[in-house]
Amino acid sequence: MFILYGAQSSGAAAVEAALGMVNVPFRLVDAASWQPGPGLDELRQVNPLAQIPTLVLPDDSVLSESAAILIHLGLAYPDSGLLPTDASQRAQAIRGLVYITANCYAAIGVIDYPERWTETTDEQEHARVKQGARQRLHGLWDIFADTFPATPFLNGEQPGALDLLAVVVSKWSGTRAHLAQSRPAFSDLLKHIEQHPVFATVNARYWP
Repeated sequence: MFILYGAQSSGAAAVEAALGMVNVPFRLVDAASWQPGPGLDELRQVNPLAQIPTLVLPDDSVLSESAAILIHLGLAYPDSGLLPTDASQRAQAIRGLVYITANCYAAIGVIDYPERWTETTDEQEHARVKQGARQRLHGLWDIFADTFPATPFLNGEQPGALDLLAVVVSKWSGTRAHLAQSRPAFSDLLKHIEQHPVFATVNARYWP
């Protein structure tokens, strides 16, 4: 059985939805680095960085990094629809997954923890770092929306791994409000993905 470590309002929502598309049994452990308790203790035993999502595979190997998890599931279960079957489309979906994690996730890390990126404890300096990172994040999403057109979903005819990750990571740091103004069609797509059966139930649990 798979074991998924995650918490409410976290990126684990994308992986849980993907496991639903794969249709495999899994155990969900409520855990996050900001939630002391037995779940965090268990998470640290398998991932010393205490990252979520973390996924333990049935062979007891451990996967972290959202893009890596989703790509693995898409390749291991090719009939799930997580990744396109067409090689060219699949390459672009993988590109999009890595784009989000390498760029958007990275900017969110700066916004959430500006003290890690400065040599000062000055709160005004931290605020400036957060503001700059937020502007950078929103610009990165504009580029994403222009680079990865929906036909009608990012994955193709049906939503897949790229749709799941985009709808989750875009929930943070004011991105949705920005996209509603800058890229309204892409904003509407994200709302459509949230309401699709592959994600609606997970969305309701992670963001009640």
